[in-house]
Amino acid sequence: MAAIGVHLGCTSACVAVYKDGRAHVVANDAGDRVTPAVVAYSENEEVVGLAAKQSRIRNISNTVMKVKQILGRSPGDLQVQKYITESKCPVIEKNGKFQYEIDTGEETKLVNPEDVVKLIFSKMKETAQSALGSDVSDVVITVPFDFGENQKNALGEAAGAAGFNVLRLIHEPSAALLAYGIGQDSPTGKSNVLVYKLGGTSLSISVIEVNSGMYRVLATNTDDSIGGVYFTEALAQYLASEFQRSFKHDVRGNARAMMKLMNSADVAKHSLSTLGSANCFVDSLYDGLDFDCNVSRARFELICSPLFNKCIEVIKNLLEQVEFTSDDINKVVLCGGSARIPKLQQLIKDLFPAVELLNSIPPDEVIPIGAATEAGILVGKENILLEEEPLAIECSAKDILVKGVDESGANRFTILFPSGTPLPARRQHTLQAPGSISSVCLELYEAIGKHSAKDENKFAQIILQDLDKKENGLHDILAVLTMKRDGSLHVTCTDQDTGKCEAITVEVAS
Repeated sequence: MAAIGVHLGCTSACVAVYKDGRAHVVANDAGDRVTPAVVAYSENEEVVGLAAKQSRIRNISNTVMKVKQILGRSPGDLQVQKYITESKCPVIEKNGKFQYEIDTGEETKLVNPEDVVKLIFSKMKETAQSALGSDVSDVVITVPFDFGENQKNALGEAAGAAGFNVLRLIHEPSAALLAYGIGQDSPTGKSNVLVYKLGGTSLSISVIEVNSGMYRVLATNTDDSIGGVYFTEALAQYLASEFQRSFKHDVRGNARAMMKLMNSADVAKHSLSTLGSANCFVDSLYDGLDFDCNVSRARFELICSPLFNKCIEVIKNLLEQVEFTSDDINKVVLCGGSARIPKLQQLIKDLFPAVELLNSIPPDEVIPIGAATEAGILVGKENILLEEEPLAIECSAKDILVKGVDESGANRFTILFPSGTPLPARRQHTLQAPGSISSVCLELYEAIGKHSAKDENKFAQIILQDLDKKENGLHDILAVLTMKRDGSLHVTCTDQDTGKCEAITVEVAS
């Protein structure tokens, strides 16, 4: 009995297999346990992984990176616009769909993001089947909490196109808990677990209550301004300044030279997680000049000090959100490749001195191992400890707010469904309006930024018309909002005096 678990991140992908009662990550044909989620196109071939990443210096406009950031998203999404601006491979929009423009030499080829993801999944399937020695295709795939239905569907369809039989999509923090058997080995009792995932392009933190084998998300937050690539960029900038100090040439404006430094900094960053120093050598960096620089771990930590501070500040903010102190957390699970950094681990230990820090599984392997464990549960397993399947609870991806007016007449927003609310969920909200008006409008907003009115995005409204006017007093309107597991929202507004009612069902924008 065997099954597969796949984690596709923005910068890398990893595959684990479940066999003989245990899950473990398997190495690809290059001997690496993690594969860069990079696809390079040339005239007659498509290259996936490390070779594609290394060739980006000379083939950058035909190299697709961070495809997960655009997969299944709509044209109006702010993240999509940011991605298109930053992508070195041209992206166009056609009939509401995105496509990469690939110049193969003789012609321009258009490639869908789904096709790019399919190639990465094909690589993962090939790696897993080679390790298993069989054509097993049953898979569980992980997704972030903030993935909407369109993104989940696109990911699942790409996996299916690659030949996988997708058993289930599970959230990344849930997979992390499964990897360590949290809530499975001792299903009774309640505990709070903080899952800390520092990936290539973002930091995601979740506080999860584990109770009798069931996972309930208390709070979750994702910060796209922190990630492994930012540590690499900081180190590359330092290397550029060292080159300028030695050779009096500033290469910061030279895209090719900076890409070479990024490659060197990336290798050095990984080495510094296990070694006290790393050597950065770049052949012919600029104007025929070779560059050789030794970076100590202490220097790297000093360069990235502001980033480390930011990484810890996000934890403190999330704990405040749920009104927790560090003593309320029972376990901390580390995942994501950048969570390997020793300095970061030490800072987290300092923040939670009395808490068990789980890092015995390499952080970049935790999530795929959890996915493979779930896959093993679904196809049938021999491990008696995992007999009880955990109940996965869908959660709202973003804050849902209702707009009102305070006593001074200024707009006031009330959060009805905070991000991370377990679904299905129901909320009631009373809206009061002057008796002199005959219609009342309830407006619903989805949070995009930091809970200020200008950062909210209205996605629905419901209007109660032909109300009986009152000489004195107020209209009392009772709104009942029900959010289902698929993210759809059913809203009913009722005038408490007359019983007049209106109802709508909307899909929450993802």
